[in-house]
Amino acid sequence: MTSRSTELLRVVHHRPGVTRADAARLLGVGTGAATELVTKLSRASLLIQAPAAPSGSRGRPTTVLLPHPAGPLVLALAITHEAWRIDLVELGGATAASWSQRHAATGWDEVRAAVTAAISTILIEYGPRIRAAGVSVPGTVSRTLQLDASTAGWHDVDLTTLWPAETAGVSGVLGVSGVLGVSGVLGVSGALSPGKTAGVSGPDGRPRAGVFVAGNDATLAATAESRRGAATGASVALHLRIEAGLGGAVVEDGRPVIGARGAAGEFGHMPFGDPAIRCPCGASGCWGTAVDGTALARLLNQPPPRDEVTYARRVITAAARGDEAELAAVRAVGAALGRGIAGLVNGLDADLVTLGGLGVDLLATVPESIEAAYRDGLMLIHRDAPPPVLPATLGDDEGPIAGAAEEAWSALLPQLT
Repeated sequence: MTSRSTELLRVVHHRPGVTRADAARLLGVGTGAATELVTKLSRASLLIQAPAAPSGSRGRPTTVLLPHPAGPLVLALAITHEAWRIDLVELGGATAASWSQRHAATGWDEVRAAVTAAISTILIEYGPRIRAAGVSVPGTVSRTLQLDASTAGWHDVDLTTLWPAETAGVSGVLGVSGVLGVSGVLGVSGALSPGKTAGVSGPDGRPRAGVFVAGNDATLAATAESRRGAATGASVALHLRIEAGLGGAVVEDGRPVIGARGAAGEFGHMPFGDPAIRCPCGASGCWGTAVDGTALARLLNQPPPRDEVTYARRVITAAARGDEAELAAVRAVGAALGRGIAGLVNGLDADLVTLGGLGVDLLATVPESIEAAYRDGLMLIHRDAPPPVLPATLGDDEGPIAGAAEEAWSALLPQLT
């Protein structure tokens, strides 16, 4: 098949249910060529055609294009400090199945073992259909798929070891085609030239996935928000996500900026916080330490919480009820958030800012504190029409895993045709 086939799959992925006539117009091809492409993709079990809903207009009825019910799936995995979740996602972004579990223990070896066991079970039922994997994690991910998550205590982690070793040699199952070096894709190893695969194992003997992408949770949430959320259509979007710390990404024309080492977007480690506070990353004055659950605990003269996110939500809920001490603490955190956003807008010239995670709760509870600090910190050139600061439309649990699925599909589509 041709690149036209790939483009048609992209159209259906971004607009599931698109009519065949509209797809032809978007591709710039005639009806005959479109029919031929659809026929090829249908025979390959990638697409199906279904009757379009009656429009009431005259003319020959058209058909809509949908993912094939037996078509490929990507496995999207989101690991947080507290839990993991796996979704199987079909072309078009719909979730075919989902599993989740809280960590019984938070050491990386224990987390990896639980996730790998779950993937092994899933492969028993879905194996041949799973053609790619996308992984979201709360830390920096290098271009060689090494994770460093300072707040979780996970260092020098090889993310490819999440994939079960026993899939080696299983026909049709992800993990037998080797490393895929796709230029510009989040966390994909560049060991091979773009577009090539190799049937090799890693140095530990573990098979490498044919399409295996991984990225920081905030970066992937930004990707999802730009493609399917509040930042859709923005030229330069800034996404910030507050969980146990703060991360984010700049997305330009739909693609996240990931940096030379894959560590771009670590905005929480910019020195916008109190210089007297030492961050687990090793630096002093990190912005994340001024806006997360540990910041709220310090402001309330309480010890650092074991579960920062749950603690922060409890404090923000109390603030929303009007509890004075909690409200004062949340306002202070909101002001710190607003000042930092202003600094990033001044430096990046974003036309839109979206907030995810605890940022959504803060924006709903103390919007005036965030807005006042944000506007006060903006350069004059931005004050007449400040870039809007909006809550992310994808939920706390949805953004990172949706972004992981999107990146996996982006890498997989050219391989299907």
